Amino acid sequence: MGRTISICNQKGGTGKTTSAINLAAYLALAQKKVLLIDLDPQANATSGLGINKHNIQKSTYHVLLEELDIKEILQPTAVSNLFLAPSNLDLTGAEVELVGTLGREYRLKRALMKEKENFDFMLIDSPPSLGLLTINGLCAADSVLVPVQCEYYALEGLTQLLNTVKLVKDNLNPSLAVEGMLLTMADYRTNLTKEVIQEARSYFKEKVYETVIPRSVRLTEAPSFGQPIALYDKDSQGAQKYEELSREILGLPRTRLDISEYKERTEGTKPGA
Repeated sequence: MGRTISICNQKGGTGKTTSAINLAAYLALAQKKVLLIDLDPQANATSGLGINKHNIQKSTYHVLLEELDIKEILQPTAVSNLFLAPSNLDLTGAEVELVGTLGREYRLKRALMKEKENFDFMLIDSPPSLGLLTINGLCAADSVLVPVQCEYYALEGLTQLLNTVKLVKDNLNPSLAVEGMLLTMADYRTNLTKEVIQEARSYFKEKVYETVIPRSVRLTEAPSFGQPIALYDKDSQGAQKYEELSREILGLPRTRLDISEYKERTEGTKPGA
């Protein structure tokens, strides 16, 4: 059975979707079969993998509200071994529509149980809120990965999220654990970044990943080309750091893939191939 990780932070602009896309891509490049579930109505993970969200006929909305089999919506991506359960604007009304449904918190969990044995990793890109979509993601997950922006007040915003995680663990998903805190958008030219990193490591100890994701123009450009950073600019610092994160999660030494092996896995691929 694979691991299901919800990537979650109710605060926007923390690098949540960027982390979901790029971690999924590097896990797939490490020869793991990966499913990325886009649970955000903005569908940025969908477009960030080169799939036009306006052309999606069936999405995670139909899985949650119509209990459609999730394998019917899966889309291949430009990275071998990486598949996407896409989102689109239909998901916008799901929070309201789910309120009156039976077992509303477990809709995603039930859908994923049928496919869990077919994937090594399932990553859930949750919306920047603590509503029913995020709760569905937490109920379906084994653990939660929290991106934390290296900026003022970043750590204070975690209190509400961790309280929600605790409530879900106590009442809905007893096996839920904190996978780790991922420090993102680090700018080492500022004292603030160094202070946030120090404070996070002091408070959360070993739950903070060694890998820290830097601010990077290349990381922000890649989604507009519909590519993970591994395909857009594999030699950039952002690419190196997300590869290090994937190896850290896999328990491997934080060294890069052999370049010939890397090219073999990425060259000649096309979106949707």
